Amino acid sequence: MPKYPESRDPADFADLLRTPELNREIWDRAAARMLAKMLGQFAYEEVIEPVRQDDASDTFTLALDDGGSLVFRARRGVYGSWHVVPDSVLETPVSTPGAPDEGAVPFRDPLRFLVRARHLLGIDGATLGHLIREITTTLGADARLDHTALTAAELADLDYAELEGHQTGHPWLVANKGRLGLSAADATRYTPEARTPLALPWIAVSTTIAAYRGAAGLTGPEQLYAHELDPSVRASFDAVLRARGLDPDGYLLLPVHPWQWDEWIVPLFAPAIAAGEIVPLHADPDLRLPQQSIRTFSNVARPDRHSVKLPLSILNTLVWRGLPTERTLAAPAVTTWVHGLRDQDAFLRDTCGVILLGEVASVTVEHPLYDHLPEAPYQFKEILGAIWREPLGPRLAPGERARTLASLLHTDPSGRAFTAELVDRSGLTPTAWLARLFAALLPPLLHFLYRYGTVFSPHGENAIVVFDERDVPARLAIKDFVDDVNISARPLPEHEPMPEDVRRVLLTEEPGFLTQFIHSGLFIGVFRFLSALCEEQLGVPEGDFWSLVRAEILRHHARFPELKDRFELFDLLTPEIERLCLNRNRLHVDGYRDRSERPHAAVHGTVPNPLHPAAGVRE
Repeated sequence: MPKYPESRDPADFADLLRTPELNREIWDRAAARMLAKMLGQFAYEEVIEPVRQDDASDTFTLALDDGGSLVFRARRGVYGSWHVVPDSVLETPVSTPGAPDEGAVPFRDPLRFLVRARHLLGIDGATLGHLIREITTTLGADARLDHTALTAAELADLDYAELEGHQTGHPWLVANKGRLGLSAADATRYTPEARTPLALPWIAVSTTIAAYRGAAGLTGPEQLYAHELDPSVRASFDAVLRARGLDPDGYLLLPVHPWQWDEWIVPLFAPAIAAGEIVPLHADPDLRLPQQSIRTFSNVARPDRHSVKLPLSILNTLVWRGLPTERTLAAPAVTTWVHGLRDQDAFLRDTCGVILLGEVASVTVEHPLYDHLPEAPYQFKEILGAIWREPLGPRLAPGERARTLASLLHTDPSGRAFTAELVDRSGLTPTAWLARLFAALLPPLLHFLYRYGTVFSPHGENAIVVFDERDVPARLAIKDFVDDVNISARPLPEHEPMPEDVRRVLLTEEPGFLTQFIHSGLFIGVFRFLSALCEEQLGVPEGDFWSLVRAEILRHHARFPELKDRFELFDLLTPEIERLCLNRNRLHVDGYRDRSERPHAAVHGTVPNPLHPAAGVRE
C-alpha cells in the first residue's frame, strides 16, 4: 500500500481563518475614506466632473448611470485638487414614479459606486472586473491597518523600519494596495502592515546564467558576501553545493522572496533547476522586514547590513514589481555616477549633507527565452535577481531620526496628524517647522536638477526626511536610483563624463518635462495633500504653505545666480503644468492588459501652478 502523508490538523488553519479586521465598523470606516478618495482623485484627473450646487456652496452633485446621484461636501485646493469629506457623501436614490420620495441617505460603498458609475467613468467590462478586485483587496489592507493602528504619539517613537509598517500607501492612487497575485494568507505574511520579519531563503546560481556588478569596495561578490553573511552561513552554503558535486566558485549567491520562488522561479526556471544551474540553499538567520515598496527588506537583525530589493511579480500600483534585467545589472554603475556628482559638489556634500542610499551591488539572472523576446510581456523579463542598497541607519548622525516623507500625511484613528505631533515635539511654530522642512528637502533636489540636469522621483516613499533630536527637519535622504533617476534629453556639459553603461540605462526627458518629476512626485504627489492637512490641523493657510515653497525655490535661485539659464531651462514657476494622471492610466489607458514595456502616467490637460507669481501665493 502506498504511504500517503498524514492530513493536516484542522486547527492548523485557525490563523488563516481568523480575520478580526473584517468587521462592519472597521470596514465601513475604511470604505468611507476610500469612496472620498475615489471621488476626489477621479475629479482631480477629470474622470468625473461633479457639479457645484451653487456659486458659494461647498456641496457638489454627481449623477450616476442609473439616474441616482451622489451629493457630497468638498474643498477645492491647489493644482485644481479636491478634498472630499468622507462622512458627507449622500445618495439620492433613483425615483420611482408614483412612489414617495425617500430622500438622501448616507452612501459609503466605493465598490457599488464603481458599478453604478461604470459608464460615467468610461470603464470597460474587463477593467471593471479587475478593478473591483483590486479595490476590494486594497480595502482589506486598509482594514488591517485600522485594526492595528497606533496613535500619532506612539508612531513618533518608532524607528524608520517599524514606521513603514503603519503607512497607508500612495495618497493619489486609489487602488494603492491591490497586490494582485498575493493570496489572503500571503498578505498576512509578506505585506508591510503584517509587520512580520522574515528569514529569506538563498539560492546559488551558476555564473553561466548569472552576472554580478558592484560599486567601489564591492567590485567582487566575495566582498559583498563577507559583509552580508556570517562565515558559518557562507560555509554552510558552500557545503550544500559541494554535496551535489558542484564548485562554489562557479556560483553566485542571492536571497529570494519565498513567494517569488514558489510562484514564478520554480515554474519558469525549472530547466535551470533540473540542470543544477540554480540550486536552492536555505535561509540565513537575519530577520528582514518588508518596507512600503513590499519587495524591499530592511535587515532588522543587523541594521549595518544592506537592504535588499527583490523581484516580486505582483501587479501593484500600476506595474508588475519585478526587477528589469538590464537596469538591475546597471544599478551599481548608476550609483557610482550619482554618488560622484554629490561627492565633487561642496553644496550637496557639505551644505545639504544629502544622503544618497546607493544600490551598490546586484546579481542578475536572465531567462534564456523571455529576455530575448522583445514582444513578450515585460513581467516575464523581471523574474530573478537582487539589488543590495546601502542601509540608512549607519549614515545618520547621533540624535538624528529618519522617516519617509509619506509618513507626514498620516493621521491616527482619532484624526490627529502625524505632522502635528512632530511639530508639537519640535517646539517650533508650524510655519517655522514647515520652512525647515522645505529647506531640508528642496535645495538638494533643485541643485541636482539645475546644475546636473538630473532628477530623482521624490515621492513619499523614495524621499526620506532626516530629523534632528528635536524632531526638526534637518536634511534629505533619497533612494531608488536605477528605477527613478531621469536626465535631461538636451545635452549638458555635466553629462559628458557619464559612463556609457549609465547613459544607456537612464531614462531621458526634455527639459520642459523633467520638472514634472518634482511637480508630480513631490508637489502634487505629497505637498498638495500636506498643505490641506496643515491648513486643517496646524492653522497654516494653504496660500502660506505654498508661499514658503516658492520662497525656498527663489532663495536657491539667489544663491546660484550663475545658473540663471538653467532656472529658465528647467522652469518650475510656469503658469500651468501638464496634469499627470495615475488613475486614468488604470481606468482608460492600460487597464490590466499585458504590455512589452512598463506603462507610464497618462497626461490629461493642464492645471494651474501655485508657484507661479500670478497664482495668488504670497512671496
